[in-house]
Amino acid sequence: MELFLRLILIVVKAIALIVGPLLDLFWYPPKVRKTLLPPIRNRLLTLSVQELRNRLRRRQLTSVELVEAYIERIEAVNPHLNALVESRFPAALVEAAAADDLIAGSTDVEKLFRDRPLLGLPLTVKESCALGGMTFAVGSLARRNVKAQDDGVAVKRIRYAGAIPLLVSATPEYCFSVDTDTMLNGRCINPYDFERTPGGSSGGEGSLNGAGASLFGIGSDIGGSIRIPSLYCGIFGHKPSSGVVSVGGHFPNSSAEGFEQYLVEGPMSRFAVDLPDLLEVMAGSEKAAALRLREPFQLSQLKIHYALGFEGINGWMHQSVDGEIQNAIRKAVTHLKTLGLDVQRAKLPDLGNSMEMALVWIANLHQMDYLLEAEPTEGSGKVRETLGEMLRSIRGQSSYTINALIFELLRRCQALMGRPQMEQYLAESKALIGKFSTFLGENGVLLFPTMSSPAGRHKWTVFPLWGIDYTLIFNVLGLPVTHVPIGLNKQGLPIGLSVIAAPHQDRLCLHLAMELERAFGGWQPPTPHEFDD
Repeated sequence: MELFLRLILIVVKAIALIVGPLLDLFWYPPKVRKTLLPPIRNRLLTLSVQELRNRLRRRQLTSVELVEAYIERIEAVNPHLNALVESRFPAALVEAAAADDLIAGSTDVEKLFRDRPLLGLPLTVKESCALGGMTFAVGSLARRNVKAQDDGVAVKRIRYAGAIPLLVSATPEYCFSVDTDTMLNGRCINPYDFERTPGGSSGGEGSLNGAGASLFGIGSDIGGSIRIPSLYCGIFGHKPSSGVVSVGGHFPNSSAEGFEQYLVEGPMSRFAVDLPDLLEVMAGSEKAAALRLREPFQLSQLKIHYALGFEGINGWMHQSVDGEIQNAIRKAVTHLKTLGLDVQRAKLPDLGNSMEMALVWIANLHQMDYLLEAEPTEGSGKVRETLGEMLRSIRGQSSYTINALIFELLRRCQALMGRPQMEQYLAESKALIGKFSTFLGENGVLLFPTMSSPAGRHKWTVFPLWGIDYTLIFNVLGLPVTHVPIGLNKQGLPIGLSVIAAPHQDRLCLHLAMELERAFGGWQPPTPHEFDD
């Protein structure tokens, strides 16, 4: 444990404890009337991929009708959310009509849908995942004119399966933040509370999916970027095992050996039942086969471990886990015990250096793109320039966002650690992969907080940033993780938990997510539906 680093963490925690309530009292006074998102009026928007695919296959629905319904919903909510970066609605309608022609003209519609399981279904894509011909700025003013030359690998696979992209969605600058707020595109909004962040870096996907304005989305996760928006916006999000889904075409990226251990792409959806099919398509046939997603599975085979957060000194040095999030885990535990499953409280002493192991990973990303141009010299060659840019950002005079600059600073100053300490924590994290694989085995899962609190206020996310190891440590370990929503808290904000398994045991996470969806209702709309029919 690095004492100086932990001292900074304690100071940040103290500031958050003091300043947070004062901001709530004076800066964010309760509004007499909360602004609500327009309600869903079209029943098609409440159906899963599985349900809609069956209707398309039986010719009870056309792709054009479905795409039009989602376009209408996006146009209704995006003025409130600012989650859309660039749309392709006319092209999507042309592709939908072509899908309808394929279905209408098929003499073997069952085979058609086996070959193209997402035929005619709309989706949204995080901008950083690369959708050919669309903006590829990734929240950066310096990249404002950059267009994706081709689809990213995961996007290409989804489109080959017949899905129809509607748009690219908002992301923080270079994906370096848990708040989707940029100088280029402005602030993305949480559909449950317009004064709160949707999270990041897949914040646009979280916002659109949480609002019922996307059937499903492609997100990426470099340290919680699928799971945090899924928590904040009340949806399911799966971070696959490392290397299962190709990150080819993603920006930012790195040629560093083992980089795909950390960066993954995965599905985000309001419906847990859709995640296995989406993951199978995104992974490709060979990688998907290794995951055994279609093998019969009995929930009774699962062994459940759970923890309410980091423990001991490490837990004390973190922001305390919100009581309602802890209660969500307890509710899940109680339910699983009633099913007769083996449920045990877990002790996790090997996570005592979780922050150090997570930050060493950030410091080691020398071959990934930097915000400020030019590679640094060995050590901290551009630290002074980054600090100066941070001061300009605080004064509102920078072209860069403060959260992205904090991430940049951590990389350039090697997370305030010397090389010997970095090597120590890198070795510790590598050893921990084996320990977790043994601990969880082929039938074990861990229930754990996704983050310590629900969605925070805009511009306040610099403080939860210091608890990023709740998510980042599982990128370091390469483990599959599914965020599962477990209702809303007393403020009407989504809460939930993470289900974690050993490498390549993604199906355990997904099966348990489906059970918890059945038990607790899954996605809860931010505004009650008002159907037109």
